[in-house]
Amino acid sequence: MREEALDRVKLIFQLFDVNRNGYLEPDDFELMSGRVVAAAAASGDAAREAIAAAFRQYWATLETELDTNADGKVSYDEFTACVLAPERFDGTIAQFADALSALGDPDGDGLVERPVFVALMEAIGFGADQIHDLYTVFGPDDNDRVPVPVWRDAIVEYYRPDKAGIAGDRLVPAEG
Repeated sequence: MREEALDRVKLIFQLFDVNRNGYLEPDDFELMSGRVVAAAAASGDAAREAIAAAFRQYWATLETELDTNADGKVSYDEFTACVLAPERFDGTIAQFADALSALGDPDGDGLVERPVFVALMEAIGFGADQIHDLYTVFGPDDNDRVPVPVWRDAIVEYYRPDKAGIAGDRLVPAEG
């Protein structure tokens, strides 16, 4: 497993632990979902419902696959197993990637505009500098838009433990 993958997993755990109690719980995913849906005001009901469903499925998968002591919450130690066995999460990550990237295209033209991308990523909790760095690496067109599949594929890639030097690594703040 690569160090970069562990850094990505650590960041995701911190972001998803919305209430900052050191565990991932259903309420964290409801809170996160609410923030993301609120940031997607221009998106249609179906897209907002799809991301809410993706967050619920994300939690359900974590609870089923990682809550080893059946206490209804997932610790950081339990969460790191998603890096050790990513195939257990492929379907859930694909659903999440599809829903989030589609949410970024409220007008349905197949392109994600920077302001929408930034709003959604900030709602998740990523830092502004990292968000803009990532978007720039996506290679926006002259109108500052990127194709939906570029973002979708980057989300999926973010969860791959065998990947290093990927675009998503820019979301992890530099130490110091």
